[in-house]
Amino acid sequence: MRNLLTLLTGMLFGTGIAISGMINPAKVLNFFDVAGAWDPSLAFVMGGAVVVAFIGFRIVLRRTRPVFEPTFKVPSNRAPDARLLIGSGVFGIGWGIAGFCPGGALPALGTGNLDVILFVAALIVGMLFTRMITSH
Repeated sequence: MRNLLTLLTGMLFGTGIAISGMINPAKVLNFFDVAGAWDPSLAFVMGGAVVVAFIGFRIVLRRTRPVFEPTFKVPSNRAPDARLLIGSGVFGIGWGIAGFCPGGALPALGTGNLDVILFVAALIVGMLFTRMITSH
């Protein structure tokens, strides 16, 4: 049941990303082009996601425990550290260059676009490299 709900949640997320047009890197890059062909739609997609997440977390965290886990896995460290700042910087630079973030690239794999395939391959390599250098 847990895997089925995970699959359905991912499909719902991917469908929302596709419907909003965020699998199109040009749409994302146009959001960053404030001096040119600026497209504010990404701000509306992100704003909607923040509202849904805010409400969802308030409802879910009222429970004593998650449905399929013994405890909630909420980060205890709330202070920004070097790993967070470097990681978010690399993420932002990659997003600005490619026009893809993982949330938009995974649903876009269905298009068969070579750029998407290369981005996801680079994403996987980056994740494996990070795991390799941060493992103790």
